[in-house]
Amino acid sequence: MSGQWSEDLIPVEQARTLDGLFRLRVRRSPDALAYTHFDRVTKRWEDYSWRQMAAAVGRWQRALAAEKLNEGDRVGVILRNCPEWVAFDIAALGMGLVTVPLYTDDRPDNIAYILDDAAIRLLLVQDAGRWKRLAPLTIECEALQRVVLLDSASEARKFTRNDERVTTAAGWLPEQDAEPRERDGDPAALASIVYTSGTTGRPKGVMLSHHNMLSNAHASLTAIDCYRQDVFLSFLPLSHTLERTAGYYLPMLAGARVAFSRSVAQLANDLTEIRPTALIAVPRIFERVYARMVGQLDKESPLARYLFRRTIDTGWRRFERQQGRAGWSPQLLLWPLLDRLVARKVREKLGGRLRIAISGGAALSPEISRIFLGLGVPIVQGYGLTETSPVISVNRLSDNLPIGVGPPLRGVTVRIGENDELLVKSSGVMLGYWNNHAATAAMIDPDGWLHTGDQARLQDGHIVITGRIKDILVLSNGEKIPPGDMEVAIALDPMFEQVVVVGEGRPFLSALVVLEPVKWREYLEARGLDPNDASLLKDKKIQREMLKRIGAALKDFPGYAKIRRVTLLLEPWTLEDGLITPTLKLKRARVLERHADEVEAMYADGPGS
Repeated sequence: MSGQWSEDLIPVEQARTLDGLFRLRVRRSPDALAYTHFDRVTKRWEDYSWRQMAAAVGRWQRALAAEKLNEGDRVGVILRNCPEWVAFDIAALGMGLVTVPLYTDDRPDNIAYILDDAAIRLLLVQDAGRWKRLAPLTIECEALQRVVLLDSASEARKFTRNDERVTTAAGWLPEQDAEPRERDGDPAALASIVYTSGTTGRPKGVMLSHHNMLSNAHASLTAIDCYRQDVFLSFLPLSHTLERTAGYYLPMLAGARVAFSRSVAQLANDLTEIRPTALIAVPRIFERVYARMVGQLDKESPLARYLFRRTIDTGWRRFERQQGRAGWSPQLLLWPLLDRLVARKVREKLGGRLRIAISGGAALSPEISRIFLGLGVPIVQGYGLTETSPVISVNRLSDNLPIGVGPPLRGVTVRIGENDELLVKSSGVMLGYWNNHAATAAMIDPDGWLHTGDQARLQDGHIVITGRIKDILVLSNGEKIPPGDMEVAIALDPMFEQVVVVGEGRPFLSALVVLEPVKWREYLEARGLDPNDASLLKDKKIQREMLKRIGAALKDFPGYAKIRRVTLLLEPWTLEDGLITPTLKLKRARVLERHADEVEAMYADGPGS
């Protein structure tokens, strides 16, 4: 990148609130680029300066003011990541309103529940298609007085004629630009209610204050440097607290630019077009990139596969030496050649100038870390909860222990409680759950410690997550096994798309496995078998072969962590079926309920091999 890396950080004490942060950023760098967005009409990337964003915020505030909303009222947003998401959020916060972000791909019944539970007064929706699915379920939502559709297509205009609550943004927003409102807001006031996409039961509304999110973004900056010249590629939904705090408020604090990806499906193209310097992702993204690399390698020569493995081994040794955990080796002399032949080509597909990639939201497999670090991709793992705004800890580039999730952020205190549970205190800890005092009391004890539900140990000042209390499987012999790590390891095999390990109260472990359809077809065709023959999923010989693949994936696990039975499936577990959350976490109990008969069948005739 041309030019010097330079900092322009806004102090939290000056910003005070999230809308205060925005106003300060506009004053500091009015003509600097704030956001880049792909216009689906012009088919071009469009840039927005901070000055332009301020004018947009002012317009949204004038429109909101006409709705006679009161301070503390809740407003909802169901949009893809875009400049309008930011303008609406800042406009609402600057009027003392409370933003409730919703996932664009969440189930309509889930959204309707949140609209009712939070008594949302106004809702901003991406398009008529989404509103059409949601509208019939909002009849009971008495508080909802206004629905604004961002798109103005003919179907959207039809809704405006048939439902007095509905309008289009084009008709609702004033034509003239306006200055954002000045206010002296309370940093401790409620800013947002973020509903956790819980893997069990109804979602709970996490109440976060301005100071919660602002202080967390600032503390993250003390661990990860961020510069005015940085370019973030934003593709995790802004309704995900990790993206909102670290991919939206944090770049605003630093004066960095954010480019909004067109979609996860177009992420590969966006990476090479935007060429980001910073990336925030969940492990599934890195797993998919790895699966693609493996798929391409399968078609390459044995020499290419050997070079790839050698590059990762050498690159990993280089990384460990840089971290001060390994000495020099003659093997390192090969790095410049291997980097040119292999590693640099992979980094170019990620844009070629990535300064840092942060993985959060779920556990990143140490094997995936090793592969990307070995290829020279600067990936660090972080950890947090929506209830902590969300970041608790993150590895530093110069102190990166991939098996862990890094040291706690500045201002975050942790300790290990009963049953090895990680307990946390910080200024990012939520105000509580919306309308749910019992759940709040269960999460935050009388001494102010938030109970994460995760088991952990501390190693050289780093937090290492060892399991999840509720997800521990206890076999009938008393052996305790955290299935999550096993599932991640099995899913690294490109043949397996989704995995649930089962065995609670049973004599041995089994697995429900959703196969990757292309790999499954290729596997059968290579053996002269009919890919359309569904009975092959129950073929004993094929199941034994799949168990061998699973065993190879689990070779580094203890002997008792052995899968003895497998059920092969082709139909994926989806959000629409209620089997995964919008953040792609499996709802284990729902999956087991759906496949109760298959689970029983795996235990019907003894332990097998």
